[in-house]
Amino acid sequence: MALPAYPDSRPLSLHDKPLLDGIFRQLQPRISEFTFANLFLFRTVHDYRLTNAADSLVILGKGYGGEEYFLPPLGGDAGRALAPLFQDRRSLYGADERFAATFLGDELVLTEDRDNFDYLHLRRELAELPGNRYHKKKNRINYFASRHLFMTELYSEKFREGCLRFLDEWERVHVLGEGESLGSEVEADREALGMAVLLGLAGIVVLVDGEVRGFALGEKLNDDTSVCHFEKADPFLEGIYQLLDREFNRQLFTECTYVNREQDLGVPNLRKSKLSYHPVALVKKFRAVVK
Repeated sequence: MALPAYPDSRPLSLHDKPLLDGIFRQLQPRISEFTFANLFLFRTVHDYRLTNAADSLVILGKGYGGEEYFLPPLGGDAGRALAPLFQDRRSLYGADERFAATFLGDELVLTEDRDNFDYLHLRRELAELPGNRYHKKKNRINYFASRHLFMTELYSEKFREGCLRFLDEWERVHVLGEGESLGSEVEADREALGMAVLLGLAGIVVLVDGEVRGFALGEKLNDDTSVCHFEKADPFLEGIYQLLDREFNRQLFTECTYVNREQDLGVPNLRKSKLSYHPVALVKKFRAVVK
């Protein structure tokens, strides 16, 4: 499908997967937003639309409050593509350090978006949990393993209905009062479970007494980094999250050096949890607006 010239745009669709997959293979992105699956699964809540500015593909979006933004232009003349977007008072979201240094000048207000920094880890460390600093993680896994009859499986279509039933339970416990972002994530989970093969997602399922009690889904972000997009587990089973994370990294994308565990969204407990896995780096993201 052709891309309309800015300011015209059209909705992101499944037909755009080959186009965006090719761009991302060439780009080798570091930020977790830049996979087709991630964009497609959140296309409704963020109203993702595509346009062409200066021969660059630009993804337009909206925040939860309706504020308009755009992601860093892809391909073409990215520097020239920025001008009309900023002239229309749109804000830029998701610029990494390289893009910011190359294209964002003094005429802009540049802000580090700490709540959306991605957590980058050594995949093998999370698969093996070596040494004393992962002692508590291993203890929690051992606690879980000693009290439950469980098994882990690679996600496939035969687990879809079980995962959806579990997700319904998880939603009842978590979403009430948690805000729009978590509700939209659950809807993305549901669609991801049904479209995993089509979207190129792989995953792990934890079964306890034959029933799904946790799952994780992800994909390759670039040639040496995987990304875990979704991770849900029974909050009443101590140690299951640690097991799920270990098995995701032990069984999937073993050719990768790193795993991107996405952002903490400024949630204190989530930030504490992600930091407890000792990231080797935080992938910075910047917002920019015209002064």
